[in-house]
Amino acid sequence: MSSAPITPLPVTATASATACGVGNRQLLDALLSGESRLKPSKLFTSDRPVYCGEIGNELLPAIPTELQRFDSRNARIALAALDCETDGLRAAIDTASRRYGASRVGIVLGTSTSGIYETENAYIALAQNGRLPESYDFFHQHAWVATAHYLRAEIGITGPCYAVSTACSSSSKTIASAQRLILSGVCDAVLTGGVDSLCRMTLHGFRSLGLVSERPCMPLDQNRSGISLGEAAGLLLLERTQTEFADCPHLLGCGESSDAHHMTAPHPEGRGAVLAMNHALSQAGLSASDIDYVNLHVTGTLKNDEAEMCATESVFGNATACSGTKGLTGHTLGAAGGVEAIVALLALQHGFKPGTCGLRELDPSFSNNVLYEPQTGVPVNKVMSNNFGFGGNNTTLIFGGLR
Repeated sequence: MSSAPITPLPVTATASATACGVGNRQLLDALLSGESRLKPSKLFTSDRPVYCGEIGNELLPAIPTELQRFDSRNARIALAALDCETDGLRAAIDTASRRYGASRVGIVLGTSTSGIYETENAYIALAQNGRLPESYDFFHQHAWVATAHYLRAEIGITGPCYAVSTACSSSSKTIASAQRLILSGVCDAVLTGGVDSLCRMTLHGFRSLGLVSERPCMPLDQNRSGISLGEAAGLLLLERTQTEFADCPHLLGCGESSDAHHMTAPHPEGRGAVLAMNHALSQAGLSASDIDYVNLHVTGTLKNDEAEMCATESVFGNATACSGTKGLTGHTLGAAGGVEAIVALLALQHGFKPGTCGLRELDPSFSNNVLYEPQTGVPVNKVMSNNFGFGGNNTTLIFGGLR
């Protein structure tokens, strides 16, 4: 663990595209209303009921002609967020590129599915027609790094560019990676977060584990029955500390651990989660009592929610307010950390604590201070966000203001 707090890094812009709509305003409205955006999937059919956090095709822009080799659902979701004018992310990146130079701005992007949907469609075409579509390009569409490479080409920056894929913690780990790139002097600014799109393989894979709910997910509920999948982009721009960014929300600390308890199941006592939360607190120079709200990873599965509640109680007791927001967006897998980092930042900026959409009756084995409904008009100065992935890949982020 860190012996002294690290330098906080300003988050100078964010952008999102989720089942709530394109843009942070749409996400904020959904958080404040507490109304689920989970619906039956239109993207593909299933032999059993499935509710997803799906983004309407009409919201996804076309990839520019000169970059068609990158065309995928994942890239279009990323472009939808990037070009949301009210979020202003593209303009902020352009400003950073002029300020530091294009080679000093990097990209670290998290994903779990990347362009698997395009590969599925390509192999359906192969089965029907005997050949893959001429437009199919595995490296530029499917590969984990494909969307990161697309954004680099779209924006015109030339700094380090790579992807992280650690299942559900992918894009929270990219934020920790971005922190290291800046604090080590490799970059002055990093576009980070994650993008993930729905695909058949993920649905059937989670079903094979018995983890998919046939109704909208109910995180922490005593009758919870599994996850609802989602797709999203959650993008953040981190920059090195400068005086003019003093009023921006800051990334205060990151904590990572790998408990390697099981390939898919979390440690029942959440030991890796505890390590990640404590490391983030140490890096930020904070104690548990300094945190006003914890955005939980809770997905609606029996074991995941149990383990995180055990870990959270170990760190915070039962006083600190906490909730999970996947009942609104679905579990966006490799994009979850980016989206939920933006949820944390919205809570800071607008003075509210999100509720737990889908929660009707808290599992009686949990004693944590879980919020059913959003609390508005409350002081929120320091927020923790958790994301825990398969194989025990755990990441915790802490955001707050400097004043």
